[in-house]
Order: sequence, then C-alpha cells, then structure tokens
Amino acid sequence: MSSKITVDAPLVILHGDEMAQVAFEKILDTFVTSRLDIPLVEIDLSAEQRLTSNGQVIIDAVEALKQHGVGIKNAGMTVNRTQLGELLAKHPELDGTKLHPLATKSPNGAIRKGIGGNITREDIPFRNLQFDPPAWIGRDIVVDTMDVGGIKDSYNALSDATGVVKLMFVGASGNPVELHRREVRKGDPWLLATNDLEDVKAWAHRFFQRAIDEQRDIYLGLKDTVISGYDGVMRAAIEGIYETHYREQVEALGLHYFYELIDAQAARLVANPPERALWGVPDNTTGRKLFKLVEQLRQFGIPDRKAQVSISRMSAGGGDQYGSFNAPAEEDGILKVIVDGEERHARHVSKGDPILLMSNDRVAIKDWILQVFRDASRKGKEVYFGLKREYMEYDEVFSTAITDVRRELADGGTPPPSFMIMRPSSQLIKMITDPPRNALYPAQNLDGDIFSDISAALGGSLATASSIIESKDGTMLFEAPHGTAHDLYLKYLETDGREAHFNSSALLFAVANALETLGEREGNAALIDYAQRLKHALIDTVDAGIITGDLKGKTTAPEAETLVDMEGFLDAVASRL
Repeated sequence: MSSKITVDAPLVILHGDEMAQVAFEKILDTFVTSRLDIPLVEIDLSAEQRLTSNGQVIIDAVEALKQHGVGIKNAGMTVNRTQLGELLAKHPELDGTKLHPLATKSPNGAIRKGIGGNITREDIPFRNLQFDPPAWIGRDIVVDTMDVGGIKDSYNALSDATGVVKLMFVGASGNPVELHRREVRKGDPWLLATNDLEDVKAWAHRFFQRAIDEQRDIYLGLKDTVISGYDGVMRAAIEGIYETHYREQVEALGLHYFYELIDAQAARLVANPPERALWGVPDNTTGRKLFKLVEQLRQFGIPDRKAQVSISRMSAGGGDQYGSFNAPAEEDGILKVIVDGEERHARHVSKGDPILLMSNDRVAIKDWILQVFRDASRKGKEVYFGLKREYMEYDEVFSTAITDVRRELADGGTPPPSFMIMRPSSQLIKMITDPPRNALYPAQNLDGDIFSDISAALGGSLATASSIIESKDGTMLFEAPHGTAHDLYLKYLETDGREAHFNSSALLFAVANALETLGEREGNAALIDYAQRLKHALIDTVDAGIITGDLKGKTTAPEAETLVDMEGFLDAVASRL
C-alpha cells in the first residue's frame, strides 16, 4: 500500500532554465513526486522551447493555469541578441524574421496578463537571518539620468470615450500608417513617450566623459529585455558610443564598465555599494527615484532592518511599460494618437527614435487595489502607495480608484486598512530607510520590479523572498523572485555537476505554498499538513545554521554556520520531514 499522500487536483508545473531548473527538478523529485500521488501538468517554458514552439508554450501555460487554478513557475531566461543568434544557429529550420514576440521575449508579462494576475512579493519568515546594513554613508556614488524625453515629457491623458486608441505615423510619403491599436474604455489612462536618439547619444557622451574625468567605475541600467523597442534602442546607442569612443580610455585607466537590467542592478548596488561609481539610468522617471534614494543613503545610510516587507505589483491590466507598444521610428515623421476617431496628440520623431505607447485598464486597476486592501486587512499590514499625481493624469486614475474602493469597502461594513499615498521616490526611500514592521508597498510594474529586487537583496538574498501571482478569479501562480543564476550554471557545467551552488529556498517555499493552496481548495488535510511541515523544515534548516554560500555571515550565529551546496541543503530540509 502506497504511503504517498493522494492529491486529486492537478498542479501546473512551468519549467525554466539553467541553474534554477536544475534545482527545480531536484525539488520536484525530493518533495513532490516521491511523497505525493499527484497529477502534474508539466509545460516546458525554457528559452529554447519558447523559440521552437514560436511562443505556443506560453499560450499553453496560460490555458493550463486558467483551467486548473494553481501552478508553480520556475525562472526562465530572456535571451539577448547573442543568445538568440546561438539558438537560431542550433535550429536552422526556424526563420528568425517570422518569430512571434512570445518566442523571444520574457514570458512573465504574458502569463500574468493572460491570467489577469497581480504579484505580491514577501520576505520568507526566517527567524535567524540578520540584516547587516551595507556601509553607505559617504559612498561616492552618483546617479546620472536624462533631463529630457521619456515618461517625464510624455503626453498622458484619460480616454473620454470607449473605443480604440490608434498610434499613426506620417512619414515622407505623406500617407498615414497605423503602427498600433488597442481598445480602451472611458476613463482608462494612456500615455505616449518618445526619446530623441540624438539626445540619448549626447547624454551618453557626457556620461562616459564624466566617468573618465572623475575616475569612476561605470554602471548602466535599463530594461532592454522587456522593453526592447525602447530601452533596448537606447542601450544599443549608448553601448555603441562606449565601444567606439570610450572603451580604450576606460580600460587604460583601470576603470570598469558594467551593464545589467535595472532591477537586478539596483538590488546589487543598494545591497553592496561600490566605493566610487557613476550610475547611469537613462530612463528619467526611474533615474530620479534612484538619484533621490542614493542621496539619502549617502547621507544617512540604511538602518537596521527589523521589518517584513511586502510589495504588490499591478500587472493584470498589462499597463505601464511592460504592456506597451515600443519600437524605433523607421524614418523621420509625425506620430499621432487617435482616440475614438479624434486626434488627441501629435509630435515629431526622427529616424531611430524610440517610441512607447502604453495604457491601462481602469477596471483592472480597481481590482488590484481591492486585492491590495484585502491582503493588507487579512495580514494586518499598513499600505503605502506611490503615485506621481502632480503631473501624471495616468497616475491620478489610481488615486481615484483608491478612493472608490475605500468607499465601497466602508459601505459594505469592511473598514479599509491604514494607508498613505506618496510619491514613488518617497515610497522607495521609506521602504528602505524607515519600513514599518508590517507594511505593503503597491507599485506599478517597472517600479515593482526594481523595488522588490532591492527589498529581496536587503532581506539576505534574492532567494529569501516569495512571490505570489493572484488573479481575480482565484488563479494562483507561485514562483521564486530570482532569475536563472547564469554564472552558477556555467560553474555547474564546467565541473560536470560537482559544484551546484544555488540557494533553492525561494523555489522550495513556492512549492510549499502551491501545495498548501491546493490542499485548502480540495479540503485535503494531509496535504495541508505536509505543505506546512515543508515550510517549517525549510525555516528550521536555516535556523540550525545550515545554509548556502549566499547567506554566509548573514545569520545571528555566524560561528555556528554550516555551508552546504544545493544538494546538501535540500537533503538537510528533507531530513527534517
């Protein structure tokens, strides 16, 4: 007779890439299939499978999640130009010019939008991890951002009709060409932003020359994988200037240049600041937030952290940059935004200028805010919204929705939790320098990515936070907030699997959360008990000082720590079951 716990409901398993996938397979073998009699719906979301299926596996994943309701997603890599070329060379039968965007872009946004899910990220409640604040006071780090263009100089408005937003382009031919269209409802916010590529290049020259003149290491951060037609265009122009004009000078001076996605880079620099650096963040809305944060940290530092931090990201509506149309202008001309047949805005662009058109769904915004308040009430959290209401009609919609939801809750006899609305820069500074003991920080997509990566890094490691995606209809997707750990994977391959250095805590916690949710939905007491024991075993293992290398010296008793690799850590957790 089997000693396995029987589970009737299927669990959706979305596989990923690199070191995270090695860990995921070990976790599934050790804690799921060997202990549970459970039907698994497994979908391969690796970069190669997304490419060879022309993005179909992402559609399959969304359908499976909507059908079965509970899933676990592993980290998958978003291919850069070099990696895409390598994959296409491996599959000569594929025509790289005919690929669907889902084949090469990050699958995360498409899945979240497909299931209508918003993200909440929380610290895993480890008891013995201590926060050792990085030495920020007096650090000679300066943030440099563009003064013009982008979201700062966007045209944003509310749709005064239900209909279609069209982005039209009139070039040398004089004939209007439709670049993009999307449906909007009355009251939905939309925004058009462009950047003058010549301004970007001029900024790049000033940026690199400043780093050379001031003898600073150089950091550049953009979100080119997700916003490839906007941030990616800027990155290509900036790095082209670096390679042509400045690389030799920088290297001759012994300085270093680092490019990284802005969310990962912000986490790295805030948690482990270099001695002297120039941090380039061309996107001026992000750049100004980080400029204010760095100025605060240089003066006052980061205090001891005794709070659990939660961040809710609005992604279900497909709004802000992640749900945008973004592409460079193919020639000089005029952009026009037509809303329900009426021209609302026009501006000149030059060939190569990056263009971004984004909108949001007012109903989805309201659903998200209701979810934020519901989560905060359930867990006794204070809520701190970050909105740019003083010049952004786009953000004013969020403020109106907050008021509407608050009134509806009060009318229904449910008092909303304590909340404040502040600027996003103040929200970020509060989260890092003055977090209440139990607070929730709602943010839009790009801010949410940056804020949550910083918070996770300050919490000990990107592997010490959990991520939950919840839709209005109850679909739940659990994941780890970290990436695929490319560097660790290369070392794993070089040593034929002998060196498996990876903290699998977040993945394991995601599995336990998914199993617990599945147990609650089918009234399976044995499964609920097992999932809760799995969480306790994970926390108790770290509490006993058995840790992976990323947490070395970060426990309350560093002298009693036992460093293990990924296999050793998972074996230690399993022994506590």
